[in-house]
Amino acid sequence: MESARIIATVARIVRDVGIAEEIAQDALVSALEQWPRSGVPERPGAWLTATAKHRAVDLVRRRETYARKLAEVGRELPEESYDPEPSGPGDIDDDVLRLIFTACHPVLSAGARAALTLRLVGGLRTDEIARAFLVPEATVAARITRAKRTLAKAGVEFEVPYGEERAARLGSVLEVVYLIFNEGYAATAGDDLLRPGLCEDALRLARVLAALVPAEGEAQGLAALLELQASRTAARTGPDGRPVLLAEQNRRRWDRLLIRRGFAALERAGDGRSYGPYALQAAIAACHARAASYEETDWATIAALYGRLGVLAPSPVVELNRAVAVSMTEGPAAALPIVDALAAEPALARYHLLPSVRGDLLARLGRAAEARAEFERAAALTRNESERGLLRARVGELGESETGEAEVSGELETGEAGELGAGEG
Repeated sequence: MESARIIATVARIVRDVGIAEEIAQDALVSALEQWPRSGVPERPGAWLTATAKHRAVDLVRRRETYARKLAEVGRELPEESYDPEPSGPGDIDDDVLRLIFTACHPVLSAGARAALTLRLVGGLRTDEIARAFLVPEATVAARITRAKRTLAKAGVEFEVPYGEERAARLGSVLEVVYLIFNEGYAATAGDDLLRPGLCEDALRLARVLAALVPAEGEAQGLAALLELQASRTAARTGPDGRPVLLAEQNRRRWDRLLIRRGFAALERAGDGRSYGPYALQAAIAACHARAASYEETDWATIAALYGRLGVLAPSPVVELNRAVAVSMTEGPAAALPIVDALAAEPALARYHLLPSVRGDLLARLGRAAEARAEFERAAALTRNESERGLLRARVGELGESETGEAEVSGELETGEAGELGAGEG
């Protein structure tokens, strides 16, 4: 709970996130050694922060070339003083914001940003990050180590950027939080559809960011999007862990508190006419949240919002989502040409949701044999066992149909091609 704040505080002193993390760990070790004998302090967070800061000052003292920095630190750190702790969970100081912007610096690759942010801000262990992204622990460890070295070599300042630089960096911060949530919401591979821990970490980061930069509409839009998407988590899988399609979800299991939080964040995102990509996706999610039932969903508005999103952030995945919405307003025959036009997109060559959507449209048109082939192709492409099981079940349903027709209504949560734009970003 205290890790991010301690690392952020120390990083401000030593100007190196790798060293800051080591010093923070040393402070935690000291607590494990001392507290069993002396008892837990009244303010354990302040004790840890003060211990880490004193260790940082000692390190700076040992470096003669940092004499000027020592003088600056000494003026702001009285001996035996404790920093005031946040008054509540949402009261996060600027050091944490500096840490987020540092960990998400554009000089790092998207994978490195995600790993480093989860490590430093999310407090996850290397093995936990490795399990989350289904890669070897050694790969994650090397990625984090390289990221720290890259930041040090590039001389990245431990600060919150302003003006044009902030605008350039904010997109990177929002992107990595979005990617973390997307992986948790629809896991790329493995046995489970969901990885709740990733969703929770991303949602917490989005809330922190929205609170620290309240004037940034897209930060509010991202928070709204994740709140609304997270509200459906309990209804997205059945007791056996298999996916439950949007049309079949029990909406009474949707978390009304998260929906209210999402609506409030979307309102803070500004005028709907000026929405950015994240706010537009949140507005789409809000359409689902407002509908009392699947049949009452305002698909026409969703299709229009996807059209706007496609102008702001052109992507074949956004177009695939728009096709799903079009199929719900104008019928599958109107959407099929849109999907067919995407078949030549290199980015979707091995994207299992393209044949999945096409299979849905063909099934609704009564073209069962073609639909079966598309679902089989989608099942072969996906690396997620839950999705593969669902797609194979659709093949079975189509094979059992005497008329060649099947009920395949609303296969996708606004496409399961991803309510989040199917991994957009």
